Amino acid sequence: MKKTDMAKGDAKKIQGQMAARGAVVGAPAKDAAPDRREQRERDRALGLVPFAVKLNGDLVAQLQTLSKERGVELNALVAELLQKGLAD
Repeated sequence: MKKTDMAKGDAKKIQGQMAARGAVVGAPAKDAAPDRREQRERDRALGLVPFAVKLNGDLVAQLQTLSKERGVELNALVAELLQKGLAD
């Protein structure tokens, strides 16, 4: 018997013991964040579109600090700053 086969057997034994105690193996926690598909559907319903950009690390740090100071999400702050910049 190979070493990997032994490890697989041990893992199955542990999973069986956990399932016997009432724990559901692989089940998500009740307070877990929504999965990616649900999040994409919510964003789509709000009219949000993913938009990836590469920024300088110092600029990102400034944005994160400003976001914390104002108490708003980073997405909302960036959207606000872009709208102001485009209006000028």
